[in-house]
Amino acid sequence: MIARHFISLAALLAATPALADTPPAIGQTEVAAPALPAILPPRERAALENRILAERLDNLIPQIMREEGIDLWLLVAREYFEEPVVATMLDAENMHARRRTILVFHDPGEGKPVERLTVSRYGLGGLFAPTWDPDTQPDQWQAVADLVAAKDPAKIAINSSDLYQFADGMTLSQYDKFMAALPPAMRNRVVSGETLAIRWLETRTPAEMALYPTVVRIAHFVIGEAFSRKVITPGKTTAEQVQWWYRDRLMQLGLTPWFHPSVAIQRQGVKGMIEGDEVIQPGDLLWTDFGITYLRLNTDTQHLAYVLKPGETEAPAGLSAGLANSNRVQDALTRTFKVGISGNDALAQARADSIAAGLDPSIYTHPIGHHGHGAGPSIGFWDNQKADPRGEGPIRPNTAWSIELTSYANVPEWGGQRVDFRTEEDAFFDGTNVRYIDGRQTEITLIPSD
Repeated sequence: MIARHFISLAALLAATPALADTPPAIGQTEVAAPALPAILPPRERAALENRILAERLDNLIPQIMREEGIDLWLLVAREYFEEPVVATMLDAENMHARRRTILVFHDPGEGKPVERLTVSRYGLGGLFAPTWDPDTQPDQWQAVADLVAAKDPAKIAINSSDLYQFADGMTLSQYDKFMAALPPAMRNRVVSGETLAIRWLETRTPAEMALYPTVVRIAHFVIGEAFSRKVITPGKTTAEQVQWWYRDRLMQLGLTPWFHPSVAIQRQGVKGMIEGDEVIQPGDLLWTDFGITYLRLNTDTQHLAYVLKPGETEAPAGLSAGLANSNRVQDALTRTFKVGISGNDALAQARADSIAAGLDPSIYTHPIGHHGHGAGPSIGFWDNQKADPRGEGPIRPNTAWSIELTSYANVPEWGGQRVDFRTEEDAFFDGTNVRYIDGRQTEITLIPSD
């Protein structure tokens, strides 16, 4: 029996009203200028993260191992070289693997609980039972081989995959050591744990989805600040200054980005995106790409803003229509979501429907969750709008997605100039419906120039 000392998730949520009382946005439109939810201090974050991790290990591991027909899953990581799956299984106090950390999941069958074991010098927050005594068996690999032989599994899954980086955590040196120690008669039982790794990472639990709206709301709040006169003074502020304002603001909030924020300008009479030290001017269409990591969940959002010219009270109709077109491509894509459909098929159908509706789309949607560009099938790439091996996998229920895409349109007010209306919003697929986790942008944000 593995001892664990966690307060309940319900108690944590009840003690944190900003999390408990923020409902998920099930409508289409996000809240304009949202308030900032409370952000937990480190100790409360750790308690919440640990409780969710324990629930994932208790419930999700047995489900995916049994559905995939795997009775032993072995994962190996080294200090400061954690593989993607192991990194998500470390408790909040163990920020890295220690020396060499080896995790073993074993399903004994007959309805018995899945065993969680570690062949390592150090424990892991009570989540994995230690099985190695170095004084008795100083050879760690032999200790692993002895454990596996004693369990006598029919299949031994390791994380090895040519296609998915998330499932390729077993390095060559570790593989060679393990195979050399394993009894020869068992070596042909070793199989790829690719699907286990993907399913572990891509599946979102009810507890995580209770938190995700708050995480996305925080990101929307920060973008709302960035696209305002609080940060931008037309004629003075540069795109690059807004990028670094994001970084400063996240430090103040005790949060981290998972990529450097992007800010760019589209301007009448100028082709493409302008970035860097270009000064933002009235009449500019601004674009941002911004993502944070909080409570082990990631966001990825792209929004548009328009800098009003003196005397203007709204964006030119052609720009508003362009965003509406991207919303229509979003709708075409989310309508394709069905359990089991491949990412490639969703891409082909959404593109065909959008083009038939007179739109000019480019779709490059991806899963999101433990990683910003998460595990699971991709739905297009900005540089490849055709089928791709990375899009062959099935769309599964209880998965989160970054609905990322654009549509192009000629804007009459800009002399027919072709403009790129990029948009990206985080969403959840429950197996039947797709809903935006905290709504989506349907109106261009307006920034006064005076």
